[in-house]
Amino acid sequence: MHPRSPKLLDDIRDAAQFIREVTAGRSLDQYRSDRLLRQAVERSFEVIGEAAKRLAHHDPGTAALIGSYPQIIAFRNVLIHGDDLVDHALVWNAVEPQLPALLQAIEPLLSDPPKPRS
Repeated sequence: MHPRSPKLLDDIRDAAQFIREVTAGRSLDQYRSDRLLRQAVERSFEVIGEAAKRLAHHDPGTAALIGSYPQIIAFRNVLIHGDDLVDHALVWNAVEPQLPALLQAIEPLLSDPPKPRS
């Protein structure tokens, strides 16, 4: 594993956990009507996507262990560059089941990182 990888994986985990915390018990209608919540969630998804992008650049082998990393990066790009394309329902639907699956993929990499190839 590249020396930067644990920090990038931790950034992904931290942002994903934050999204789960702030959306717990909330509905799509609440999400739509709460600008602060929307911006916090979107920003956290941007952090996840940026960390995935950097992970793919520095450590493609570890990034490949996160099967959805290309979609995560593409989602980040839409959030950052396509303000007029952001669909609140699409963002909300990324919270479940994608975030639990992402966290499930990240946790083993942080607790038992893959060894660098010789």
